[in-house]
Amino acid sequence: MTALAQPWAEGTKLRLAPSMRLQWEQAQECHVLLYPEGMVQLNTSAAAILELCDGTRDVEAIVADLHAKYPQAGDLSQDVCEFFEVAAAQGWVRAA
Repeated sequence: MTALAQPWAEGTKLRLAPSMRLQWEQAQECHVLLYPEGMVQLNTSAAAILELCDGTRDVEAIVADLHAKYPQAGDLSQDVCEFFEVAAAQGWVRAA
């Protein structure tokens, strides 16, 4: 696997930022990311990525797990890296 462009050093394990909580919101029928100042509604892809940010996986492991779960989606590397650029800028995800 080639190195992926990412906002963290290669091999850095990721987790949600301490002030963030990922949960299913029945009323909105979607996953949401809750934080003290508000909430973000997530699409299915974003929720699937963030569910894997448990401090045990780096970006490449997250991509590999997503590929194993959704093989029909093809190479997700670029999409996941682009998501993490946004997630890092928003402060949703941090190095474990």
